[in-house]
This record gives sequence, C-alpha cells and structure tokens, in this order.
Amino acid sequence: MKLALNGALTIGTLDGANIEIKDAVGDDNIFIFGMNAEEVAALRAKGYKPRGIYNANAELRQALDMIAGGYFSPDDPRRFRPVLDALTGHGDNFLLLADYASYIACQERVDALYRNADEWTKRAVLNVANMSRFSSDRTVKEYAEAVWNVKPMQECGGAGS
Repeated sequence: MKLALNGALTIGTLDGANIEIKDAVGDDNIFIFGMNAEEVAALRAKGYKPRGIYNANAELRQALDMIAGGYFSPDDPRRFRPVLDALTGHGDNFLLLADYASYIACQERVDALYRNADEWTKRAVLNVANMSRFSSDRTVKEYAEAVWNVKPMQECGGAGS
C-alpha cells in the first residue's frame, strides 16, 4: 500500500492487501496474475503436482535448474538447491509454479505499459489519487476510535488561550 500511495503500479496475486488496492485504484491501475481463491481451492482439491508444471515449462525448468545448479552461487553450487526441492518435492505450498505462466504474461503487460510513458504516468497518478483511504491519518483515527476508544483532543486557540 505504501508503494501504491507513492505511485507504484502493483503487480501481485489477488489476495490480502492487493484486493483492497484493486478495489481502490480499479482494474486498469493494478496488475493481477495467478489464480483466485476458488481456483486455488480447486487445484488443491484435485491434487497439485508442481513437478508436472516444472517438467512441462522449459523456461521455468531452465531458471530453476540454474538456481539449483549453482549458476548464481558458484562459490557454493548447492546453496540454493533447497529452493528447487521446496518447489518440486515438498509441495510448493504457495503454488508459485502454478502461477508462473500467468506471472510472465502479466509482466509482459507491465513491460508494454511502461514503454508508453504517458499512460504509465497517468496510471501512477491515478494510483496516488485513489489510495487516499489508506492514509496513516485515517488509519490512526479509526484505531483511536474503534480499538483504543479515545477521542481527539480539543484544538488550542493558539497563544494566549
């Protein structure tokens, strides 16, 4: 939310704060990828097999093999092997591999928009304008009233009051 308040265009899955951001800024000013909650539940019920996604997607397989094989850690080639093991052998609890293709397609939309500087700027400005409900002033006021049950102090009339 802090990034969106400063004009960043969010890219993320439709969960948590991203749902609130999407509601505030509109579909055109956020980049959502991946499954929704119902699709996640259906995939889990069917039996999620991340190894199958790894094997079926050559680009993903190459990236993960480079990570696991030490390409990015030549001083310790097995340093990042647990990443591949967690994703393909231990269940991929966050369904990262299931959302990979959708993420790549979404990133391509981000890239295309970024090449259009005027449209990117317009959407960034709209993000700032539409994120006002997430200001810290509003949040503190709501906490003060609903959680702490305190009322604002009366303002002073200035010097000599």
